[in-house]
Amino acid sequence: MANPDDLLLATTRAAAIRLMIFDVDGVLTDGALHYGPSGESLKVFNVLDGQGIKLLQQSGVATAIISARQSTMLARRAADLGIGHLEQGVHDKRAAFEQLLARTGLTAEQCGFIGDDIIDLPILMRAGFAASVTNAHAEVRARVHYVTEAPGGHGAAREICDFILRAQGNYEAALASYLS
Repeated sequence: MANPDDLLLATTRAAAIRLMIFDVDGVLTDGALHYGPSGESLKVFNVLDGQGIKLLQQSGVATAIISARQSTMLARRAADLGIGHLEQGVHDKRAAFEQLLARTGLTAEQCGFIGDDIIDLPILMRAGFAASVTNAHAEVRARVHYVTEAPGGHGAAREICDFILRAQGNYEAALASYLS
């Protein structure tokens, strides 16, 4: 984000967010898939990302997940974090996004989305605030408002949460109970 005009635009867009939507593989995880001996897929989540999501929720921004893969571990993580909307096994992310808008009554401009691969482009191209991780596919990075410094699964979601909190003027308030 070298260009100050781009950062100003991203900040303005992030200030309007009422719902932040996260992709999973490559964003909330590092994108690696680990298979156990019984064929189960294991996922590793970052606790900093989880705390960021909780801070965002506490500031009044709802959260959602739209993921192409289906995972019981993801359902558990979403429940642990109190994520209000979980869509798994979704291969038409545009349709899932439209259905989420209909259910919540929000506009696309009030939603943010962070993704990492071309399957995420239909939402990224519509969302009011579009973000990607630094290790996202080049086509994705070229089409978003903000690219994180942290890679997926290593604090990128926390970076986005903190960016939104700052853009909305809620960062200091989010930290206040931890500083007293």
